[in-house]
Amino acid sequence: MSVTTPSFAAPAARVLCTDCGVSRMKDASACGTACQFIQPDYAGFEAAVHGRTPAPDAPLEAFFGVTQAMYRAALSPARPGAQWTGITTSLAAQLLEAGKVDAVLTMVPDRHDRWAPQPAIITQAAEMAQARGMRMGYAPLLALLEPAAAAGHRRIAVIGIPCQIYALRALEAKLGFERLYVIGTPCSDNTTTANFHHFLSRLTPAPDTVTYLEFRADYRVELRFQDGSKRLIPFLKLPLSDLAADFFPLTCRTCVDYTNRLADITVGYMAGEGDQWVIVRNQRGAEMLAGLSDQLHLSAPGSSGKRVNAVKGFIENTRRAAGGLPLRRMPDWLRPLMAWLQPRIGPRGLEFAKARVEMKAAETVLHLRREAPAKMKNMIPAHIWALTRPYELWPDKGEISADCPPPRDNAVQKQD
Repeated sequence: MSVTTPSFAAPAARVLCTDCGVSRMKDASACGTACQFIQPDYAGFEAAVHGRTPAPDAPLEAFFGVTQAMYRAALSPARPGAQWTGITTSLAAQLLEAGKVDAVLTMVPDRHDRWAPQPAIITQAAEMAQARGMRMGYAPLLALLEPAAAAGHRRIAVIGIPCQIYALRALEAKLGFERLYVIGTPCSDNTTTANFHHFLSRLTPAPDTVTYLEFRADYRVELRFQDGSKRLIPFLKLPLSDLAADFFPLTCRTCVDYTNRLADITVGYMAGEGDQWVIVRNQRGAEMLAGLSDQLHLSAPGSSGKRVNAVKGFIENTRRAAGGLPLRRMPDWLRPLMAWLQPRIGPRGLEFAKARVEMKAAETVLHLRREAPAKMKNMIPAHIWALTRPYELWPDKGEISADCPPPRDNAVQKQD
């Protein structure tokens, strides 16, 4: 079979767990060294994977991690069924076509629920089409490592989100694969598939007919339906403040790696301005992108607008929410006006992506400070404190480890 969806053991009980799959492996104790929510060592893994850590004289790397090249990108023609144009799955497909890997570990839709992720081992390039589109929910991707090895696959590619890729890098040396290519996608907030269905039901009276959902960089959510119709909903009109307090788990509210810093190549959209956003991090990433060179349109990312006030407003609302106070909601009469203004005057391109990274950093500090303060000194790496410092979010006594250097005075502190 060219697509295999193995069955796994039940996940072990863990605190702050996104079920990356490690706890379902034979040695579930590996979670202790592989989990990003225990004591992450991003600087050490970046040096091992990319050959260096983010450069102090490269301001963008403070936000997005080690960067060899960065592009606004679009695949032409766009692949049918892709969430955007299909770059992520096409990168993996060309690795299979070229014989550089024997298998790709990724997600396909569950046979009973197309929104639910199902971990799968794919060995034929044409079958990568099954992995296109968005899945929402926890997915034990790394539990595939053992059945992949048992099937004799020694050269693999992995498509994953940051918490999965961090654990993969922590285990990489012990796995013994001959070749490993890592394609990362950014991740912000995950939830259960059941919660996602509830969210869909709040957006439309016909949630079962929705075939596509995307949070776009123009401050709108796009819905597509089975009859071919589309609907755009401004962010400000989403019912986010009405969702349950635990709709997004503490893990996702305290993630320290939005941009998948340990992937060989990151493919997202936040700085794409309507296209996709590609960060090549090392030579393996460059090799993968070169394999699609005759099908890609590449250009420099744009950047416009100012993010500072938006980030400050987010921090204030998050501080209130984390402290149990009511959110300051915008008056209903003002929402249509702001929804019209936001995509026109708000941060766009790289400025939009910077805003999102800073928001996630601030969210990490505020929610951990409220719900798990004892974990802060181990869970928060130096690059997060560097991002929150311009907004006067400083580490208090006991919140920073002895081997974590204080943020340096560089471009980040100037909010460039």
